[in-house]
Amino acid sequence: MVEIAPSVLSADFSRLDRAVEDVRKGGASMIHVDVMDGHFVPNITIGPPVVSSLRAATDLMLDCHLMIDEPDRYVPAFVEAGAGMISVHQEACPHLNRSVQLIRDREVLAGVVINPATPVSSLDDILEFVDFVLVMSVNPGFGGQAFIPSSLVKIEGLDRIRRQRGLDYRIEIDGGVNLDNLTSIIEAGCDIVVAGSSIFGTPDATAAVEAMRRKAEEAQLLRA
Repeated sequence: MVEIAPSVLSADFSRLDRAVEDVRKGGASMIHVDVMDGHFVPNITIGPPVVSSLRAATDLMLDCHLMIDEPDRYVPAFVEAGAGMISVHQEACPHLNRSVQLIRDREVLAGVVINPATPVSSLDDILEFVDFVLVMSVNPGFGGQAFIPSSLVKIEGLDRIRRQRGLDYRIEIDGGVNLDNLTSIIEAGCDIVVAGSSIFGTPDATAAVEAMRRKAEEAQLLRA
């Protein structure tokens, strides 16, 4: 089942609990939380206190994407705050295996992320240890960017590798996703779709999630 993960980076923070409830009604199964530190990416967003507030407001899975330097220092705080999934960037982790194991040791789903210019081959030695791989389809740091088409090739490659090696990691995508490119993304092999402005930038977030979920289900049937 393909899952839709609305990104709260694009939500109205003055009514965050309502925003989360709106997408839950539309069928969202998780909430994507973009964490930025102003160093690894040129923007600053939210930290563990907001994740704690989200955890108190919903029982949906919280998918925390750490776009930060030295993520190992902060993983325990995000686990304590209520994250159920935590992903770290290949580019930010000099000891990637240790970073992934740090997450898994806390019984949280562990993911690794690659930027648009980072090849899938850089993950060869970590894929058997992760629960999911997040492909950035925009350069991280800001919402509302245009989708980078070559991301589809990465999804296809990751899907092919997991079938060839008998692995069960899931493939996630983040950046520029909308109804126009969703079918191609799912057909390429994606399992988790992060969407921000195409959900929270619409007049009705509930309806936007419903529309994406229906289209994803149709595309998944074609993939099968």
